[in-house]
Amino acid sequence: MTLADVPAVMEIERATFPRDAWSEGMLRGELADQPRTRHYVVAVLDGEIVGYAGLAAAGDQGDIQTIAVLERHRGTGIGGRMLRELLQEAERRQVDKVFLEVRADNPRARAVYTHFGFKEIGVRRGYYEDGTDAIMMMRKLNG
Repeated sequence: MTLADVPAVMEIERATFPRDAWSEGMLRGELADQPRTRHYVVAVLDGEIVGYAGLAAAGDQGDIQTIAVLERHRGTGIGGRMLRELLQEAERRQVDKVFLEVRADNPRARAVYTHFGFKEIGVRRGYYEDGTDAIMMMRKLNG
């Protein structure tokens, strides 16, 4: 992902996370740390950005910061391909564990993360703006 991608990514961000959307400033701040501690990717289909995802990595720990796919392209494997790229980048950076939070009311995303080897490790009560809990998940890498 580059700064040129920010307008398209922000449209997806606001559509996907209407109550919890990052600001453009937050996204630009994340990109400012690329490649030092961040790795962000976009999914492009027929010249259109249809998804994006980001990893934060420092030391032996990584965090999936965000993954979003336009609604009309969900369930097509785009999110999984971006997640795979983030996990490969985490391995390149010699990360041992990757963490993430997912909305408790998003079974589709939870199933994807479980499919990729993430395990539920806890709950953050009322984590999201609307009071929904976040399920904390973790996957071990590198053995």
